[in-house]
Amino acid sequence: MTSTTLSPSPIDIGIGGMTCASCVSRVEKALKKVPGVQEATVNLATESARIVVAPGDNLDARLRRAVRDAGYEPRAADAAVMEEDASPWTGFMPVAVGLALSAPLVLPMIGDLLGKHWMLAPIWQFLLATPVQFILGARFYKAGWSALKALTGNMDLLVAIGTTAGWLLSMWLWLTSEPDVMVHLYFEGSAVVITLVMLGKWLEARAKRQTTSAIRALHALRPDVAHLMGLDGEVDVPVAEVLAGDRLVVKPGERFPVDGTLLEGHTQVDESMLTGEPLPVAKDAGGALTGGSINGEGRVVMQVRAVGSETVLSRIIRLVEDAQAAKAPIQRLVDQVSAVFVPVVLVLALVTLLGWWLTGHTFEVALIHAVAVLVIACPCALGLATPAAIMAGTGVAAKHGILIKDAQALELAHKVDVVAFDKTGTLTVGKPKLTALSIAAGMDEAGLLSVAASLQSGSEHPLARAVVLAAQEKGLAIESPDNVRSVPGRGSEGEVGVRSFLIGSLRWMDELGVDLRSLAERATELQMQGATVSAMAERTTDGLTLRALMAFGDEPKPGAQEALAALRARGIKTVMISGDNRGAAEAMARRLGLRPEEGEVMAEVLPGDKAARVVALKDGGHTVAMVGDGVNDAPALAAADVGMAMGNGTDVAMHAAGITLMRGDPLLVAAALDISDRTVAKIRQNLFWAFFYNAAGIPLAALGYLSPVVAGAAMAMSSVSVMSNALLLKRWKPQNKG
Repeated sequence: MTSTTLSPSPIDIGIGGMTCASCVSRVEKALKKVPGVQEATVNLATESARIVVAPGDNLDARLRRAVRDAGYEPRAADAAVMEEDASPWTGFMPVAVGLALSAPLVLPMIGDLLGKHWMLAPIWQFLLATPVQFILGARFYKAGWSALKALTGNMDLLVAIGTTAGWLLSMWLWLTSEPDVMVHLYFEGSAVVITLVMLGKWLEARAKRQTTSAIRALHALRPDVAHLMGLDGEVDVPVAEVLAGDRLVVKPGERFPVDGTLLEGHTQVDESMLTGEPLPVAKDAGGALTGGSINGEGRVVMQVRAVGSETVLSRIIRLVEDAQAAKAPIQRLVDQVSAVFVPVVLVLALVTLLGWWLTGHTFEVALIHAVAVLVIACPCALGLATPAAIMAGTGVAAKHGILIKDAQALELAHKVDVVAFDKTGTLTVGKPKLTALSIAAGMDEAGLLSVAASLQSGSEHPLARAVVLAAQEKGLAIESPDNVRSVPGRGSEGEVGVRSFLIGSLRWMDELGVDLRSLAERATELQMQGATVSAMAERTTDGLTLRALMAFGDEPKPGAQEALAALRARGIKTVMISGDNRGAAEAMARRLGLRPEEGEVMAEVLPGDKAARVVALKDGGHTVAMVGDGVNDAPALAAADVGMAMGNGTDVAMHAAGITLMRGDPLLVAAALDISDRTVAKIRQNLFWAFFYNAAGIPLAALGYLSPVVAGAAMAMSSVSVMSNALLLKRWKPQNKG
């Protein structure tokens, strides 16, 4: 009998109803209490949990029950990820209602400043504030109650306690006042606090939805239907029904549904989703095909090699999911403080009430002083401190082409000390150019370039466009060719005037018997530099004769070298990660000012290994930012502490990254780190002032030096100071902007 060692198995569960880091902690504790659970990690962004259970245990039902008992809703694992893209305004209706109901309550405060008496009758204040307090604010009561049952505190509990105290005090003063006497009530404070906190929660929810769009964009690369070659000819079947060994037909412009091998036909395949390289790859019979890549030309037949989770694209999706499921490097400071702040404030309010009451004062006086403590401690400024700075920072960044979709990335970017760059399309233009034209002895360089451009003037191939562009830049004549024929995967041939030419790969020239010896050393030299080399031959009476070699390469982006220098000046290490051969990568690196001898170049890195290289850079406590533009960069962008995507890249890269550089300008990387520095500084200043008001105001209120009116004014002042400080960020400009 043989024994089999079973490895622990992971279980993924979706979780609805989480609002903050305290919720994450509470769910993790509940899951870890289930017998058989070895590890539990809850991710707020994806609204899911990954639980590692003992081998052979089937705990799915128990885990879901534990989630429900903790006060949250168990869902399908990918419920949050695969939901349809929602409008940016989804969920704003309760906030809008709160703003509409709170606005009339705030107007009297503005009127007082202008010397006008716009105070509403108590009944109208009650009718406006009560729906905000108990209908719109019901979520805070529910979340606060869950926190109390778990013997923890959070912002929801603070909001519920503070606003309820203001509402109850208003009711007390209203019901105990003389019929014709106008008393100051505190309905407006309660309603405004709830509305502002709801606004912050809505902004967080919108950002959280965006974090899951990377997975949806990756799934969208896979077609739903495949053309299966069966006994009765071609038949369309769902991709889920495709089996290894099946034969599939793929038409021009379609995506390959799965991984496989080319059986019939020749084509150019756009693999930029996998490699990030813009050049199409020639595929002949026997060539490997990757699911998600695009068939450029011709009807081809492929044999399926891998399906489902075994495909390259599925592995990339899994890498992104794993990276997003990792624990966030930072926790919300406000939630941590709230866990201590809440019981302290409650105790102080109770002590104040008893202290005044037991020293001979009336219960009403004691209650007013206790409520003054709760009002001054109301977490309005505390709740605004972080989101106000983030909103101001993200707003001014967007004006300068830096789109920050993840507040966590904004908060973390100021710690970055290593920046890793993808090469093609990030540090380089991403469009091939003709970099060298080496002609055979006795030939005219301008004449050959003109002929080459004429022959390829009707082609959409990137290399052909590069030749035409080079001729146009030199002002050379471009004629209309005759009898042009494209040979897939090899090149093209045709006639220009009375002469016949061929332009294509060196391999094609070898197949045709073209003598390349006269320029063989030059070809080797260009290839060692990382260039793509093509040959040009002419049909003569002596056969095919070599006329020239053409080398194609990419060019650095304008400002890329300056951008790397700016980061180095900030004390930040820069690294380039590329799938190119080492010669091409190091040659480009030196043009950019990087130092390969000091480990600043990682070449020949496969797409699936980029994320591992980023993780390795994080060893030793480094905070790493990854800058990329292609689908192949998505796992690395998600694995980095901060992901930055070029706006000229793919949607998948932009979805996976927390920061998008809309102009695709590398200079914006240093600018993004700078606005992060300044925003985090504002957050710290705001939190200091918020705590300062509470630390100074609570003792004064407890000792009877602050009435609830003054306490409310102090609370408003703290909010004004926080907002005003945050608005100073609007004056920020990138230091390197011309």
